[in-house]
Amino acid sequence: MRRRLLLAVPLAVAALPAAAQAPLRLYTAGAGSAFLPYGEGLAAFLAKQGVAVTVERSAGSLENLAKVEDDAGALGTAFLGSAADAVAGTPAAGGRVHGRVRALFPMYETSFQVGVLRASGIARFADLAGKRVGAGPARGPAETFLRAALAAAGMEATIVSGDPAEMTRLLVTGGMDALWQGAIVPIPSLVAAQQQADVLIFGLDVPVVAAVRARLPYLADTTLPPGTYRGQDAPILSFAAWNFVVGNAGLSDEAAYRVTRAALSATDPRAEIHASAAGTRAQNAPANSVLPFHPGAARYYAERGITVRAG
Repeated sequence: MRRRLLLAVPLAVAALPAAAQAPLRLYTAGAGSAFLPYGEGLAAFLAKQGVAVTVERSAGSLENLAKVEDDAGALGTAFLGSAADAVAGTPAAGGRVHGRVRALFPMYETSFQVGVLRASGIARFADLAGKRVGAGPARGPAETFLRAALAAAGMEATIVSGDPAEMTRLLVTGGMDALWQGAIVPIPSLVAAQQQADVLIFGLDVPVVAAVRARLPYLADTTLPPGTYRGQDAPILSFAAWNFVVGNAGLSDEAAYRVTRAALSATDPRAEIHASAAGTRAQNAPANSVLPFHPGAARYYAERGITVRAG
């Protein structure tokens, strides 16, 4: 009997690490954002694949990138424009160079639009000069790209900060003149505003898009067809870039591989993860030219015949 008990001990100990392994923390954004419901849908889908992830709310991309930089157990949803700032250590990223953030897998493409109360008389980007414009969390990607667009147009505006739900409330109650947002289209906070008031949505003029893209080459032109938003009878021109889920370089190769493989195993990401997850497919991985991929994620892409830059 003593011999049998001693032999059983190593088996029990071997089982402990998997059972005791803490779930990864996925940092997303605040109420009314596009990141939060995507992250919640992703966590639920990963749980079905045996990968435990808890969702944490945050101020968005830049905070998520900082969390991931500091924590090998953290994942984050991140806009590649913000990732470029983080890698370079620009003022938008607090002047801090992020050297340990690695790409895992694509989420969706972000495009930027403006919502205004139709009664305001504001009808195009040039009309925002001198106005109060909401841009989401302070120093977030929406604010960063609004400042870039204003500079390209030679304009100034008063920027109002807050989470997307609060920004929507301020717009429809007249607490500010316009709401500039970036997310998968149709952008949830702008759709919410249209559900509460007569809101006009528009984009940017060709020269402004061209000037911003010349300064930020990872951006691309995007044109939204009529009908993307309620009452939209003409195309909307803007710029766009991708969002990726990222992890720390210290995340184990096996964990990065398992998370990436599980996330990209959805046959229909829109139905299985979230309505915004249409782009969560392996073939979109090369859209990232900003961050090196985690070696564990790169291993998965190699198995799929997709070449990415690991680091």
